[in-house]
Formats: sequence, structure tokens, C-alpha cells
Amino acid sequence: MRLRILITTLFGLMLVAACSNPAADKSRAVTSEAGQVAPQTVQGQKYVITPQNSKIEFTGSKVTGREDGSFGDFSGQIDYAGNPETSRVKITINMGSVTTKSQGLETHLKTADFFDVAKYPQATFVSTAIKPGGEKGATHTVTGNLMMHGVTKAITFPATINVSGDAATVESNFSINRKDFGINYPGPRDNLIRDDVVLALHIRANKGS
Repeated sequence: MRLRILITTLFGLMLVAACSNPAADKSRAVTSEAGQVAPQTVQGQKYVITPQNSKIEFTGSKVTGREDGSFGDFSGQIDYAGNPETSRVKITINMGSVTTKSQGLETHLKTADFFDVAKYPQATFVSTAIKPGGEKGATHTVTGNLMMHGVTKAITFPATINVSGDAATVESNFSINRKDFGINYPGPRDNLIRDDVVLALHIRANKGS
């Protein structure tokens, strides 16, 4: 009897671990209508973002577990105008460069069920406001227009930003709702996909010319 209870308890703990939501303890991006991008009136120092110095990663999850992935081809820059609040960040991502541990999943993510890379080959982000202070100890709160899957929305999320010498770093970990961008594929009935996807930004932009 005790053995049966122990086995049942262990099975229950394994099931809970498998079903845990990786977005549960993350800051959730606030999504709203796209904002207007103001003209860049101050020409700051350019810091270049490349896959060689930065990472853009994501984690999706479903009933039975999680899937981690990243994008291998992207470019961008930070126009630094003396402090983060007067600066601007721009990033363009090649959605076809998505990488996961499963070749089958990579192929599926590129189809119309998810990113539909044949129709929407790129995603872009342009910041519209950077304010001091943020959730979970972040140094700043960033707002900008994210265009993905043919949908443009303003998103607001916390980030830790630091500029020192020849490098500018941005670290951020937050979740977004994929359905806000028209990515609605539910998954199999017995293994439904959660709406919230965690994005992890590890940016180290090097000073350019």
C-alpha cells in the first residue's frame, strides 16, 4: 500500500513538472496598438547588433513539456545618444533562421501554422520609448513596435541596459501572447500549445563607425 502511494506521488510530481509553464514567473509584455515612431532628431553613436555578439531565444510550451529555440540570422543597431532614455534600438530578424533541437519542429514553425516564413520572412522591432526603472529589478522599461507574422503591435517590457566603453548590453526575459500576432495554431487536442511564449534577449552591441 505504501509503495503504491509512493509511486502515485512520484508520478504526480513528474506530471506537474512536465506541465509547468515557463512563462509563469516571467514579466508579461503589455501589448497595445502600434505607436508612432518619432523622427530621430539626435544622431547618437551607433552600436551594431549581430548574431556573433548577441542571442535571441524563445521558449514555447504545451501540456507535455517545453520547446526551446533561437534565431540565427538577425541584425540591428542601438543609436546611443548619451543615455538609454534618448536612444533607439532597431532589430530585424530572419524568421527562416529559426533553430530548435528538432528538425521536424523547425520545419513546422516555418509553415502557415506558425511563422509562415514564405509570406512573412522578417520580423522587426523599433523602440519608441525607453524609461528608467522596470519590473523584477530591471533598469529600464522599453516600448516599441514589433512587427511579426504581418501584424504590428506596440509591446512594453522590462530590460537591463548598460553602456560602457565600446559595448552596449541589453538583457531581457519576458513573455508575449503569440495570438496577439495572429499565430493561433492550437496544437493537438491532447497536447495543446500555450499562448504565452518566453523571449530572452542577450544583446551585446559593439561600437561601430
